[in-house]
Amino acid sequence: MGKVVVITGAGSGLGRAMARRLAREGHQLVLLGRSLAKVEAVAEEIGGGAFALSCDVGAVESVRSAFAAIAEREPRIDVLINNAAVYEPFMIDEGSDEQIAQALDTNLAGTIHVTRAALAQMGEGSHVINISTRTVAEPAVMLALYQTSKAGLERFTKTLREEVAERGIRVSMLRAAGMMEEGMTMNMSPEVFARFREERAKRKIGYNAVSQFASVADMLPWLIDLPADVAVTELMLEARAT
Repeated sequence: MGKVVVITGAGSGLGRAMARRLAREGHQLVLLGRSLAKVEAVAEEIGGGAFALSCDVGAVESVRSAFAAIAEREPRIDVLINNAAVYEPFMIDEGSDEQIAQALDTNLAGTIHVTRAALAQMGEGSHVINISTRTVAEPAVMLALYQTSKAGLERFTKTLREEVAERGIRVSMLRAAGMMEEGMTMNMSPEVFARFREERAKRKIGYNAVSQFASVADMLPWLIDLPADVAVTELMLEARAT
């Protein structure tokens, strides 16, 4: 039987790939994203009654509005996937107030806002899945805010798991390595990308293999259909050179 699945950051990248994959399993999808046009395009593509809503996870009133709309349509949320994130390399002493705030507000506070709102519609058998990254555990440069926000998300995930366990809600963290898809372009200027590569090279920080968004998304049907007596607390997906 299909589940009601809410995905943040569903308009592109991994969020879109997860929506495509879960739609094939017959789940009822609620797609959230800052750009309504993008999530509406994904909803139209996958069909199946997918529901698209504009939601800036870093803005608490936007989150409240989105989940009020969800509650009018769906009495229960079975799965929440906190996927929305900002990935913007910059040196910390060069970062603007806006860059710092956006990374923390979206990647960390946004996950908290969304989870708090969703829990009102979750109960026994529901599942929260938070998307993290392997970069929290490896050398990096120009990614201080991305790493810090994701490390905070991981700590939040562990504590949340304890707080909702008595309600029968599972909480999983999925760490993924670098990902891409065909036709994808880097969401940064050529100048920033060149600087990013240069700073990594100076510190002899290498590049790992890169996996496809669709390959990571293929893990979702298995993860959200676990037997009732099984929990996956943390799942690390490494990219593998092929």
